[in-house]
Amino acid sequence: MSEAPHLSAPAEIQLDRTLLEAKFVVPQPRRGSVCRAAVIDPARSSGCRVAGVTAPAGYGKTTLLAQWAQIEDRRVAWVSLDRYDDDPTLFLTLLAYAFTHVSRDNSSLVADVGGLCVDALGRAAPRLASAFRSSPEPFVLIVDDLHELRSPTCHDALDVVIAGVPQGSQFVAASRADQPHLARLRASGDAIELGGGDLAMDVVGAQQVFAEADVGVSAERAAVLTERTEGWPAGLYLAAMIARHDRDGVVSGDDRYVSDYLYRESMMLLPKKVQRFLRRTAVLDQLCAPLCDAVLGEVRGQERLRALESSNSFLVPLDGHREWYRYHGLYREFLLGELRRVEPDLVGKLHLRAADWYEANGSPVLAVEHLLDTAEQDRSIQLITELALPTLNSGNMSTVQQWLVALGDPAIEGHPPLAVMAGWVTALTGETTAAERWAAVVDAATYDPVPVDGSASFESGRAMLRAGMCAHGPEEMMSDASFSLGEEPPWSPWRDTAVLMSAHAHLLAGDTDTAGALFAEAAELGHARGNTNVVVDSEAELALLAIDHGRWAEATERAERALSIIHERRTYDYAVSVLAFAVAGRLALRRGDLDEAERQLTRAMRARPSCTFVLPFFAVRVRLQLAKAHTATGDLSAARHLLREIDEVLKRRPALGALVDQISELRETVAAHAQLGATGAAPLTGAELRVLPYLQTHLTIAEIGERLFVSRNTVSSEVTSIYRKLGVSSRNEAVERATVIGLLGG
Repeated sequence: MSEAPHLSAPAEIQLDRTLLEAKFVVPQPRRGSVCRAAVIDPARSSGCRVAGVTAPAGYGKTTLLAQWAQIEDRRVAWVSLDRYDDDPTLFLTLLAYAFTHVSRDNSSLVADVGGLCVDALGRAAPRLASAFRSSPEPFVLIVDDLHELRSPTCHDALDVVIAGVPQGSQFVAASRADQPHLARLRASGDAIELGGGDLAMDVVGAQQVFAEADVGVSAERAAVLTERTEGWPAGLYLAAMIARHDRDGVVSGDDRYVSDYLYRESMMLLPKKVQRFLRRTAVLDQLCAPLCDAVLGEVRGQERLRALESSNSFLVPLDGHREWYRYHGLYREFLLGELRRVEPDLVGKLHLRAADWYEANGSPVLAVEHLLDTAEQDRSIQLITELALPTLNSGNMSTVQQWLVALGDPAIEGHPPLAVMAGWVTALTGETTAAERWAAVVDAATYDPVPVDGSASFESGRAMLRAGMCAHGPEEMMSDASFSLGEEPPWSPWRDTAVLMSAHAHLLAGDTDTAGALFAEAAELGHARGNTNVVVDSEAELALLAIDHGRWAEATERAERALSIIHERRTYDYAVSVLAFAVAGRLALRRGDLDEAERQLTRAMRARPSCTFVLPFFAVRVRLQLAKAHTATGDLSAARHLLREIDEVLKRRPALGALVDQISELRETVAAHAQLGATGAAPLTGAELRVLPYLQTHLTIAEIGERLFVSRNTVSSEVTSIYRKLGVSSRNEAVERATVIGLLGG
């Protein structure tokens, strides 16, 4: 796959960086906030590695955490989550980035956990846990709004990460919803929990709230208000706001938290223009003056934000410059409800204006998020089609996947160039059923306009996908590859992919000389465009061709180039990287470096399940090289297993040209070695490799089955097989052994 030119200019990059950095800034508690030391101190001194703050909205969870951060003598790392962070790789990357603020010795940590298609549970989470475990100084990692994480995989990864928090350090999280990790830690006495009852204010706290609002209140009146609001901090703050304007005002309502009444009263006290500003800007996850002006068609955004900050308890600054803000989550929910009630026809228009502003200011990814909340589906599709390739190649595969899910299959089917991208995404991530379905959609489609993804035509993009999936043998692959090669001009961002597909087609046809020349051209083009996928694939194939001709120095040089890129991009779990690992393993064996050979072969065996029959020439070539290496080490059990996996690919894709003869030669070699009595231990299968990372968690066998959509009995059988192959008898031993031999962790 090729990489489109970068879309961001320096000023544009700065906007995204500002919004990112705001997630790691500890909010400043409002002047006059009720001190929560009586709640914080016992949690700090409890000796528990984990503290959970769980309460409904409006209970001052963020304020409590901010005060905790202020009084800490340990190093503090802070992360504020939002709805876009519900992805395990992104979540772990945010935790890693926050941790680097308190542990300067972990400069590579963010890259390690955020690589393209990184195995979040098997690689990224254990790597982060290891960094926590080895921290030379105690730290406190605070995560606000944990309820934004709804994906079970995020919580599974967090379970692994928390295990790395050492004694003397703490992981502290605030959430509106139950925190799954607390149940286990509660039983072991390793967690302290703070709930709504702990955060509810007493009469003294209520009096302090009213005093800060410059409203006198008697102890009796404070007691009545505290009882009526049940100590709900937000209710007391709002009651004080009402009383400041109407000292004879009465707080009442049928709702147990009287939120509807209080919020409506607080809105009614404001000028109509301010009410309109609040309602309409509630569509924004983050606010700044220019963005608000663009959304409202006004020029008073800065003035209104500053005024609201000084008078409203529910506007939270996100940076030290007071340029970016957000509404308190509860308040924003109310404002959005008011917007839908008062101006329902305006919601889509406001999101559209926000999308226009973000796109004009160099943040097209945020523009997409707003467009997806409008009826502008065609524009959403066009922008996602334009952004998908650079976003994928920048390492954000999950973002592209989320966009595709948000659009829905019917919308993608209606825009064939995006269906081509869906085919590539599912093929490269090993989603075989989905990849074949998208291939069928693309085959049946017609599309005449010039695609915005940078390809010369839809027909050319379709031909490249067909060539990659090689569903009908090398002859049709050659035809498709030749067509796209003729279509894509030298300046096309897809030219290197077209050349690469042609190289693979010639390799299947047995024309190694032409294939070699084309791989070299693809590597050069990919390097010029910064397309690391093409470079890694091409260099690995050129290294194999050099091995076949005895040019060992050239093979080593090319393999090292591929490995260098893989390490730089942290693409250890990516399908494109597997062949490079296999080649590096073979080269290490020839040098007699058995430790390095084992390391590279383990990397390849660990990632090989991502190489499936939907990219058949790649899946088979990878396994051929791995089988040759294992045969050379005398591990015939692994070689036979790899041959069986090749047979499974051949059942789906029997016509693979020159590879068929190479498979036959390998069978003879393995049989010959078997007569010499060579043995070896069977490797973990693809299914077992998928189960293995879950042994780090505290999920039951049945729960693991639910995660993987297989039966409890299937998981139980696979766990038993894992124990046997690793020579262990428990989950902990399996995890330890797998970590030692490189099947888990970084």
